[in-house]
Amino acid sequence: MPEGDTIYRAAAALRTALVGRTVSKFEAQRLTGPAPRRGAAVERVESHGKHLEIVFDDGIILHTHMRMTGSWHLYHPGEKWRKRRHQARVIIETDEWVAVCFNAPVVETYREFDQTRHPRAGRLGPDLCNENADLHECAARLFHYDNPDATIGDAILDQRVMSGVGNVFRCEVLWACGIHPWAKVSNVPQSTCLDLVLTAATQLRANLNSPVRVTAPDVPGGLAVYGRNGQKCVRCGDVIRLTKMGEMARLLYWCPGCQVGCEPYPERDDSDPIARTIDPHPAGSQFVSDILRSRTAS
Repeated sequence: MPEGDTIYRAAAALRTALVGRTVSKFEAQRLTGPAPRRGAAVERVESHGKHLEIVFDDGIILHTHMRMTGSWHLYHPGEKWRKRRHQARVIIETDEWVAVCFNAPVVETYREFDQTRHPRAGRLGPDLCNENADLHECAARLFHYDNPDATIGDAILDQRVMSGVGNVFRCEVLWACGIHPWAKVSNVPQSTCLDLVLTAATQLRANLNSPVRVTAPDVPGGLAVYGRNGQKCVRCGDVIRLTKMGEMARLLYWCPGCQVGCEPYPERDDSDPIARTIDPHPAGSQFVSDILRSRTAS
């Protein structure tokens, strides 16, 4: 699935192939917004986390969001595509290259980049793939997250906090920092928020120029927990678990043995009648004491 490092590399390839070249054909099924004119030149290609934008010299900006299914491919004219044509959401042709966006859930255009107008822009957090990203700003957005009851595992996926973190890095960053995925974001200290951001930025930037994602070089396969359910954790020896998390039920790989930081306390179970509110009369306390004493004796 595409994450910030994947989109960063895709943008770099598209820049090399498209910038400065004129468009001989533009095709986009179910496009939201105006299409760039034939003969327009590509001025810029930019990535922001999982978002990719292509800027044309006629004022049109193409915005695609990959989510979990989208990808950009480059082909020479006449070259066989690696996916079927009906999966193509955008086709941009020049004399030398054909750029195809497959299966992207969001494909739209608008005329001017306006942080206050565009529905995505303005809410997006700093892009961790950018060396100039304000990491302290990301940590502050995480520490002051607008839903204090959200889990840290969900919050660090929120692109309003920081752009580029997808599910693989979510699992790997939480493991590297030893943080329980279900910790409430309101219970995570500010220093830990900064540690999570710094770790995420380090892992993402280390993978910008690598086709194989590696977050734990000493682990076979390069990943500490992702995809290793049922195997022993290399840090504590406990068994790595796989479960589903969040509204989209995304797969979460984690180690219950060493990811105990900010671990949430279990909710009190009031199903046991003894755990319910006791009558304030002294006889009530005596009654409970007698029951507990009889349980101990048995």
